[in-house]
Amino acid sequence: MGCGRRNTKKYNFRCPDLKELRKLSSSVLDPLDFKKRHGKLLYVLSADVVKGLLSVLIKFYDPLYRCFTFPDYQLMPMLEEYGHLLGIPVSNKVLFSGLEEISRSHIIAKALHLKKSEIEAHWVKKGGVFGLTSEFLIGKATAFAQASSVDAFEAIFVLLIYGLALFPNIDGFIDVNAIRIFLIGNPVPTLLGDVYLSLHIRNFKGGGTIVCCVPLLYKWFICTCLRRLLFLDIIDSCGEFSNVPLIGTQGGINYNPALARRQLGFPVRDKPNNNQLEGLFYQEGKDPQHLKQKMIHAWHNVHRKGRSELGPCNCVALVAYTLWVKKRALELKMSYACEIPMSMVVVEPLTLPNQDVEELEDALAKIKQEKDMWEEWFHALSRKHEELQFEYKDKDALIELLEDRAVKRQRKP
Repeated sequence: MGCGRRNTKKYNFRCPDLKELRKLSSSVLDPLDFKKRHGKLLYVLSADVVKGLLSVLIKFYDPLYRCFTFPDYQLMPMLEEYGHLLGIPVSNKVLFSGLEEISRSHIIAKALHLKKSEIEAHWVKKGGVFGLTSEFLIGKATAFAQASSVDAFEAIFVLLIYGLALFPNIDGFIDVNAIRIFLIGNPVPTLLGDVYLSLHIRNFKGGGTIVCCVPLLYKWFICTCLRRLLFLDIIDSCGEFSNVPLIGTQGGINYNPALARRQLGFPVRDKPNNNQLEGLFYQEGKDPQHLKQKMIHAWHNVHRKGRSELGPCNCVALVAYTLWVKKRALELKMSYACEIPMSMVVVEPLTLPNQDVEELEDALAKIKQEKDMWEEWFHALSRKHEELQFEYKDKDALIELLEDRAVKRQRKP
């Protein structure tokens, strides 16, 4: 099998302007209490995304197995990881499906501490979907903050984060899907679905703009590279599916937890079977197999696996799995130079014509050059990871300091 390189695709990342939301975050009087009620939404707003690092990651996306395939291992965002990073675990509440009726104005008004007439007056249509403008909501949030109406301010502030940061669609607009997800209160499965859908659709289109919560994807990549997150159990499959189906705002897709065992620190003894790697995908409005209804039904029967099924935390990957991953990496023709195989067939020495010897030497020189380029890229990335690790620790220390100050301020009479 040849080890040519895949054609490079150009990807852009849609990073909405979050300056106004960051300004509003200064009105959060008690970050620790806010975190208890709403998770780490402030953490998402504070992310400084290094687009170059994400551009490298996206080139390793494997559309067949819905993961990132590297030379001898695989990574993929998981529900438990996204829930941990966002501080909002996956709950047993109903999931967003896109089939929900548009909430009536009085329901939205009650959730946002506004009047029904205010919602109706500012309910507009943009890009074919209904919703509320961020200008209107920011104005209301600012007014509530100035009036020290904490509950009202936080409700609108959280909806703004959902609409502009977690589920971006139209600039300056919180569409009806973001409002639905906000009211449901179980955003993680939809967030993860949007990540996979955006990667998957753009991969088949040969590049384009990645539209999802880019700060959260970046946080996941950094945390996965710098430290391993341990979970007592994981969602392994749902209903009749042998993997995890996800419904996003633009369609449905799946990911395969069987490929994430090494990532989570559990042993991988063999390559996964084909049933565990079944691919599911549909785009909104194009669902001839009626996958959406099947996915909705599957989430009523969630299957989890714990340490007793997954094994000890030893990060062991045996030869059968490693060889399978390496073969897949070659099939994908990744954008890096392939390593020289370690196992080679020994043959009797033979005399080659001078021309063949020269061609062989040229080929070996090119292989060495490509190997040197790969090593240089790898070392540069490693140095960047070390820098980010120090930065990450500094930010963690700062967050702890701020939380400690908030607690002390709250305890003062």
